[in-house]
Amino acid sequence: MKKQPLLILCTFFILGIFLQDYFLLNEKLIHLFLGISFLLLFSFLVKNYFVYRFRYFFLMLLFFSLGLFAHSLSLQKSKLPELHGKEFIYFKINQKLNSNEKNKRYEISAWCNKEFFKSVLSMPRAEKDLDFRHYYKGEVYVNPISKPYSDFQFDYGKYLARKDIYFQSYLPNSYQSGARNDLTFAEKIRQKRLETLNKIDAAHLSKPTREFTKGIILADRTEMDKETVQDFQKSGLMHILAISGSHMAIIFMLILLVLNPIFPPKFRNSKIIISLVLIWAFAIFIDYGSSVVRSCVMISCYYIYVLLQRKTYLLHSMSIAAFAILIVDTNQLFDVGFQLSFAAVFGIFWLNQPILKYLPKPKNKIQNFMVNVVSVSLAAQISTLPLVVYYFHQWSLISIIANLVVIPVAEILIIFALLMTLLIAFSMTFSWLNVLYDICVTLILKMIHFFANMDVAFYKMIPITLLEVSVCYLVIFYLRFAILKFNAKNISKLVYYFALFVALRVVLNFRANQINEVLVHQYFKENLVSIKMNEKVQFLIPEHLDLEKLGTYVIEPYLTSRRTKNFEIKLIPKDVESINIDGKKYYLKSKK
Repeated sequence: MKKQPLLILCTFFILGIFLQDYFLLNEKLIHLFLGISFLLLFSFLVKNYFVYRFRYFFLMLLFFSLGLFAHSLSLQKSKLPELHGKEFIYFKINQKLNSNEKNKRYEISAWCNKEFFKSVLSMPRAEKDLDFRHYYKGEVYVNPISKPYSDFQFDYGKYLARKDIYFQSYLPNSYQSGARNDLTFAEKIRQKRLETLNKIDAAHLSKPTREFTKGIILADRTEMDKETVQDFQKSGLMHILAISGSHMAIIFMLILLVLNPIFPPKFRNSKIIISLVLIWAFAIFIDYGSSVVRSCVMISCYYIYVLLQRKTYLLHSMSIAAFAILIVDTNQLFDVGFQLSFAAVFGIFWLNQPILKYLPKPKNKIQNFMVNVVSVSLAAQISTLPLVVYYFHQWSLISIIANLVVIPVAEILIIFALLMTLLIAFSMTFSWLNVLYDICVTLILKMIHFFANMDVAFYKMIPITLLEVSVCYLVIFYLRFAILKFNAKNISKLVYYFALFVALRVVLNFRANQINEVLVHQYFKENLVSIKMNEKVQFLIPEHLDLEKLGTYVIEPYLTSRRTKNFEIKLIPKDVESINIDGKKYYLKSKK
């Protein structure tokens, strides 16, 4: 506690959030916890050895109770209107979401009969884009977001509920619009960002380059080509398209570099303050993206230590950043990006120096940069690997090499992309620069495509549970000691926890293979049936359904959850409405 007070208190605050999210303790019990915790603080005034020894425990209990209380406030559900079917609504957009093959998608704030609600809105791609400068009205089909029919499915409803969204809507026909005169400052900024995105769309660049630029600088992947996104996913380079800590660090250092000739050394603090203000202005401009805010908070916490002339300590900065984010919104804890960001930062703290010990000693600044890129990339990838596999059930062995090769180039390209975005935003066009930028982006996309095509090193449908993830992090914890001091004691601990992980997987795989079940899977208005006997699964699928989409959204998630890849598909004629299995009838059409 004395060495890492902020980290320990932050950990207990997070444990309180997790407990409340899982068990949903009632309000009276939470208030009881909180009241007892505050009363125990008075023990700090008591001069008693026994009480003195337990004072840190009382403080940890307080932060645990605060976590419970804060998350109970975030989970409070506002009164929702009863909407089902066709409704006439007024609405405005809050955010543009990723489009699909048929529809554009938005998050909206809407009113029906003067009752307010939030919804995800889909509309045909042929319709004109919506913006922040207008209110809209039209007839839409509104439905509450349904729960998943089985445990292996992603709970999209729960994900949206954390954003206070409980409905999904579809706007099939035309709509009416009216100009707004009540735009907030945040909405004006969002509109400017939207206009900048439109300017990039109109720029004399190839489509892949335009989409890459919007993604890497303005955090907009809503129209990015599906194949390009898959290349980033399969090569393990998806973090390049997310405005992450590396992006903000590059932009921050670039601003400092520009300010260096302007301010003499004695005004060092002024440079830092201006740089912090500018990166926060950038965060506001790109619509407060979660990953951007996290990065800005971390950088700000670190440099506040510098401004206060205190010794900078990464774990303290990380803990303060986590507190700052979670106090505002405890639901951020369940955001995958939040977890990966902090896991990567902790991994860099825990493993970077041990890894550097085994790398060549740099002789100049360029070599030092390259060596640090290697060590930081390895540390971040090792520390995030369990979470990546847990959430996405895939991993590419080639991602280690891909990151080492692409990241140094990508860091230079981020600066180039930022320059191009600024020029396009101010309507400044240089044809030769467009050509050069197009060539650079095309080359890096081809490089990423090359790594993505190495299917031998790509593994998907990797089953893993939270218990296995926990053991993985014990392995990573003891990996540091084994790297620092390669002796029998440290190696034995590492081997022990790795063997525990392997044994756990063997047991879980065995249990999964013993499951025999027949399950009906819902796919829009159709059903398909799976029959699992030990480790083999047979899917009975109506022949007119799209097998590629079924594979992505039904077959692969089910096989992953049941820890098997042994399956076969049997197509059923589309005129067959039901099938009999062991004397029980299963319908291939969803009943309404």
